[in-house]
Amino acid sequence: MKTFSSIQQLLATLSREQKLLSELFEKRKILSFNYDYALELVDFDADKITALIDYGVVRQNGNNLELDDLYLQFFEQVMEVNEEINVSFINEHIQNIKQSIIYYLQENNETRKYGYLRQVKQALRKIGTIAMRNVVDLNRNIDITFKNEPNYKIKKIKLEHLDEKRHAIYALINHTDDLVSGDKEQTFFKIATDEELGRIIILLKLQLNECRHNLIDIQKQIIEYLNRIKHQSGVIEKLRQIKYLKDQFELRSKTDIKTILAENTAVLFEPNPTYPLNIPLGQLQTDNDALDVIKKVAKRVKTNTKSNQLLVGNIAGEYLETHIEEEVQINLEEVKNGFLAGSNNLFDFITTYDFGRPVSFDECVTIYCQMISQYDTLFKITEAYSQKQDVEFAMVYPK
Repeated sequence: MKTFSSIQQLLATLSREQKLLSELFEKRKILSFNYDYALELVDFDADKITALIDYGVVRQNGNNLELDDLYLQFFEQVMEVNEEINVSFINEHIQNIKQSIIYYLQENNETRKYGYLRQVKQALRKIGTIAMRNVVDLNRNIDITFKNEPNYKIKKIKLEHLDEKRHAIYALINHTDDLVSGDKEQTFFKIATDEELGRIIILLKLQLNECRHNLIDIQKQIIEYLNRIKHQSGVIEKLRQIKYLKDQFELRSKTDIKTILAENTAVLFEPNPTYPLNIPLGQLQTDNDALDVIKKVAKRVKTNTKSNQLLVGNIAGEYLETHIEEEVQINLEEVKNGFLAGSNNLFDFITTYDFGRPVSFDECVTIYCQMISQYDTLFKITEAYSQKQDVEFAMVYPK
């Protein structure tokens, strides 16, 4: 694998292929990113994709592409969308601080001593940032797990695992606080009289204090979610037992459901009230809308009175002739299946789709709206927008 010879070469490569890299990052959770689609994004220049693969920016698996883990992790951390909670980074920086302090106290050369002091300041800044980001990621993961995980058992296990992460973050925060405020390393902080170091320590303490308060709220949230899971799983288990007894025709004999329903006074079990209204006779005689209502009621009421019906004339022969009119109907289900099989955005897909007949631009807009309203759960609706013929539309892709 090739390596970049300079920062300029690295930045130039990433900037030149930013369109492809942006798509790969946005679709990092999709299992397949087709090579042919990537080829379109680089103007069908396969050498550009080959160069990214050779330098390890992109990895190829068969006919699919994906970002390398190193660059994916870098982009996620910079954009603050990383969902992985890694507390080992904090522990690693704490150990680096301790080692740098030892080197600082043993070093006599002022230049090298300043180098060790600089390493301490860098590690302290990173600890505060990583701790804040881990707390935010933890809170987001807890919320996503509770709302999106359909299996109650797996949901409970995931929340308990995230609670263990919370304990680990809390312990490392206390460890960091002891490092900068305790008696063990006070010799260093007294000798290294640096104004910037003092500001970094004050900011770090504020960040750690904010993390503690947030972790307390997260603990309450986890307890609430676990209690709700326990309650919901208990309700589902009871419903399963009731369903089983009902299927076995033993519900009334083995339970007191009849007594419970008789004592329940919920509005749901009350009959729907009716409020008959007597319309004034004068209104019936003068209101045209009332006449239409009377005709509808008369059709429902059967009477023995027979009315004399007038006979119509013979139907003209031209009306009895058979005329066949064919119309091509658009099958939205078939259009949906074709869209999910590709990777193009929805609006461009519809405008280029073969419907079997000419379709106007206005019809394409209508089909676009119908597809989103019926199959929104299968699509990824982004916040990006595009425009065609004075019509602005959201960029929609398959999930």
